[in-house]
Amino acid sequence: MRVVDQTWEWVQPPLLPLQVIELAGRTCYKSEEKITNGSAERFAAMILKRGHESVVEHVVASVRLVTNRGVTHELVRHRICSFSQESTRYVSYKGDMAFIKPVWWGDWDADSQECWNKSMELAEQSYLTLLENGSRPEQAREVLPNSLRTEIVITANLREWRHIFKLRCAEAAHPQIRALMRQCLKGFRLEIPILFDDI
Repeated sequence: MRVVDQTWEWVQPPLLPLQVIELAGRTCYKSEEKITNGSAERFAAMILKRGHESVVEHVVASVRLVTNRGVTHELVRHRICSFSQESTRYVSYKGDMAFIKPVWWGDWDADSQECWNKSMELAEQSYLTLLENGSRPEQAREVLPNSLRTEIVITANLREWRHIFKLRCAEAAHPQIRALMRQCLKGFRLEIPILFDDI
């Protein structure tokens, strides 16, 4: 049994996001002649300040998340995204099962940690037994827990990413998803701070 931390990485960072936003926004006002070097940053900041986030939808970004099944069940509730998730129906975890370490691992006492470890070991052994007894992966997956490691690729426009971060980085969000999405938000801030520094 392997226990791993959740991670995120770019699949496709946004391409020329501020320039695309400025071009789209200036089309509305027929003010394309005002585009200069450095004008995109000012324009994007002005658009966000005014709440005209529709032009932010012209730019998309894709990320790969490695997390647990519980987190992905929450993420796929976002409507304006494309999702491609590792399939427990077709992927066989025979010999390569991993679980995501809970974010509160350090808060648990030794008995609680041992309880979780035993539960994951039992889930893995039960899964393998079902496979050995002739079950297909889609049948054996019935014993797999929320802590099972999975991968998901998410593509969304930047307005939807802002919405996701506002919900999933908030104090009211589940701690496991909040920890992952706050790390992802840091990456978006580094890539395009003007669009994500206010979250």
